[in-house]
Amino acid sequence: MNIFIINLPDATERREFQQKQLTELGLNFEIINATSINDISEDTYKKHYYDWQRPLQKTEVACYFSHQKLWTKIAEGNQPALILEDDVALSKYTPNILKELEKRTNLEMVNLEVFEKKKTIAKISQTIGNHQLFCLYQDKAGAAAYVLYPKGAKKLLQHQQKHGIALADAHLHNCPSLQSYQIEPACAVQSMFCQKYGIEQYDIVNTSCIEYKKSKEKRSFIFRVKRIVGQVKLGFRQLSFVAKSDKRYIEVRIDDFKR
Repeated sequence: MNIFIINLPDATERREFQQKQLTELGLNFEIINATSINDISEDTYKKHYYDWQRPLQKTEVACYFSHQKLWTKIAEGNQPALILEDDVALSKYTPNILKELEKRTNLEMVNLEVFEKKKTIAKISQTIGNHQLFCLYQDKAGAAAYVLYPKGAKKLLQHQQKHGIALADAHLHNCPSLQSYQIEPACAVQSMFCQKYGIEQYDIVNTSCIEYKKSKEKRSFIFRVKRIVGQVKLGFRQLSFVAKSDKRYIEVRIDDFKR
């Protein structure tokens, strides 16, 4: 399976961390230069200014296009790929999970990471190695480690054509046609959450590929409407799977991350 790591050229410590980590796991990978704010023209930023439920920062737009570049690459091929942000720690079982996922051609997206928020997953799972694979109905955040299949990549790009762009993780987890799954125990943890889960703290910057800053700008009427519409749609979606799902935290096995 192809493995793509999104990395800004000047983030050398993160790149070296990932090179060391994936080499130790025996995985081949490709470093993909992340889109930077310098690559986002003012025209592009203005074009997408009203796409999401609030104004997107340029760093967020750049992060989105870093992921979108890989969605396009995957959609044009016939093989799934693992997409990683450059500050994620991987479990020692990741290679085995990837081998199993490569055999499954009926999937669209599989999330490998854990996040600090609860996820809504199916009550029933499939066994994959010594892990479980759950249908993922709702995920609030996170785009640091996921396996994307060509069919899923095409759906994400189609969703962009209809609705514009968003935060990378919001676009990933709010595409209603995308059939998503979750690995448990999680195989990936972003560095910023390692300490929370009792995993050895990795000596890299504890942020993802973008930095979030709270905007002081007052939200216009159109953003308030978009927010309300989004919440209403989410409410209807939740009703459709409430009987067959659980909302809970995803398990993490600390020993899985010990080398």
